Amino acid sequence: MEINSGLFLLVGAALFSIGLAIVLVKRNAIMVLMGIELMLNAVNLNLIAFSQNDPVRLQGQMFSLFVMIVAAAEAAIALAIILQVYRHVKTVQLDELNELKK
Repeated sequence: MEINSGLFLLVGAALFSIGLAIVLVKRNAIMVLMGIELMLNAVNLNLIAFSQNDPVRLQGQMFSLFVMIVAAAEAAIALAIILQVYRHVKTVQLDELNELKK
């Protein structure tokens, strides 16, 4: 059974919109990181949906794998930075982190 690519694109757009809303609304650094990861996963879903129209069907999947690797590295580095900021400032609320402006 073939599923229409438009449904995948619609779900990807919804996930990206939810992730963007989380990044713009939340003030907790970990929630912002989760929103960014949700947006990256939405991009992966769109890449896979677009690769269904590709005759070779490997370019979108390989690029999606590359995005997953970058997202894993980004999450590890971001969590390390958040832990160091928490040790120094004792908060992960982004609006309370004004010490870095000095």
